[in-house]
Amino acid sequence: MAAATLPARGAAQTPVYRSGWTSWSVAASAGALAALPSLLRLPRGAPSCAPCDPAKLAGIDRWVVSRDSRGAATGSSVVLLGVVGGGLLASETRGNTAMLANAFAFTSLTVEWTKVLVHRNRPILYTAAAPSVAGDRDTQRSFPSGHTAAAFAVATAYAVMAQRQHLPHATRNEILLYAGAAGVGALRVAAGRHFVTDAIGGALLGTAVGWVTARVHPTR
Repeated sequence: MAAATLPARGAAQTPVYRSGWTSWSVAASAGALAALPSLLRLPRGAPSCAPCDPAKLAGIDRWVVSRDSRGAATGSSVVLLGVVGGGLLASETRGNTAMLANAFAFTSLTVEWTKVLVHRNRPILYTAAAPSVAGDRDTQRSFPSGHTAAAFAVATAYAVMAQRQHLPHATRNEILLYAGAAGVGALRVAAGRHFVTDAIGGALLGTAVGWVTARVHPTR
């Protein structure tokens, strides 16, 4: 009878993410903290200008002021749902799903508090409609793009996870998820809800949080 082959000492092991109550509790806590700015009605106070002067914007952002598309705004949400849903479907295990949920939650947490700290005016405050919407706190929460950040966080967390675990169809799924994430950012800009630099900032932030989460999430 042939002897069983044992893995060599020090050989790399495929990491398996944990999905216990701790992982889900951490995700839920991050989500709760992300909701605090809305519950606390932050940011407070009137916007710095209404209307603001488009000439003060960088050229890469100035052309967005004339954009206003509800269709693009709705499309960005639909595509985001597709990216998140696709990432979850491709994750295969509960542990992987828990890791993606943490990446999404921590991205939301980082985005919401960054919006409060940066306090950037949305494109609509650079238009003639600014006086009528100046009382809406959301008009001061332009940077970074939360939709874009969430999409890139899921795409990046999946990419790191797929590479570590050698998941099937990883390359195809990564291309689809990143293409969807880029589409989300483009649609947010086309909708006039964000400046180009908001979308870029969201993409960078989401990528960073997704990568860190996939690397530090507990494994067994």
